[in-house]
Order: sequence, then structure tokens, then C-alpha cells
Amino acid sequence: MSKTNLLDAIRVAKENERIASETYANAAKNKNFSTGKELFMQLSEFEKYHYERIAALEKSLVKKGEFISYKGKGFTLPPIFEIKAAEEPNQKSIIQIIFEAIELERQMQSAYADLAAQISDPRGHKMFRRLAEEEHKHLIILLEAHWSLNNFGVWKGPRS
Repeated sequence: MSKTNLLDAIRVAKENERIASETYANAAKNKNFSTGKELFMQLSEFEKYHYERIAALEKSLVKKGEFISYKGKGFTLPPIFEIKAAEEPNQKSIIQIIFEAIELERQMQSAYADLAAQISDPRGHKMFRRLAEEEHKHLIILLEAHWSLNNFGVWKGPRS
């Protein structure tokens, strides 16, 4: 992969992380989704962390032509909570918020996995592989939420 293409891909990834962080922060502010506020605030902070690391990578590649080390970040699940869709006055918006978050996570996971496959530098390959794995974990949490709300009208989540 050429350096120009890599930098373009990194800039797209950085923008996606910014959008994801803002989307989760806005979801946490949604008064109809107060029960899941802590989870979405944590997801927002996690994506903000990804944004900062991707920005650091971009800077390093531009200035030094080098990849940076990325050790990843653990995701601590918030306390178990329960959302009863039937009790929420705006059930559709809750499901829509989760659906949109699922699509963001799928796109980011796929983009990082594609980048990992194209990077020969061990640190770069490891970083993008790890980013894809972290986005996959977020995706699983959100898929469980969507499935549970659609099938049972309740989201007991997240599970530890």
C-alpha cells in the first residue's frame, strides 16, 4: 500500500472515529435512553481514544514515516442494566440508535481489518488488527442489544 493511500485511509478512519464518538455521546444524552447512558458514554470515550491514537499514527507517518505501537484499550462493561422497550415512550428511537451504532461498528471493523491485511509493517499490522478486534467487541454488545429488544422487548445488558 502506498504511503499516500495509507494516509488517506487513516484520515477516513480518524473521521469515522470522530463521528462514532459524537454519535455515542449524543445517544447518551437522549432522554428516552437514560438507562443505557453509561454504556454509550463509555463507547464514546473509547472511540475518542481510537481517534487520538489514529491521529498520533498519522502524525508519526507524516513526520517520521513510522508506525506507532498500539497496545489497545480494555473495555470495562458498565453495571448490568435493563431496558424494557415497552416502558420507553420512544421505543423506535432506542432501536434506531442501536441500529445506527451497529452500522458504524461494522464499517469501522471492516475498514481496520482491510488495513491490517494491507500493512506489512508488524506494528502497523498489529495496530489495525487490534483496532478491528476492539470494534468487533463493541459490535457484539450492540448486536445483543438489538436482538434482545427486537425479540423480547427487553435488553438486559451488557453481560460480563
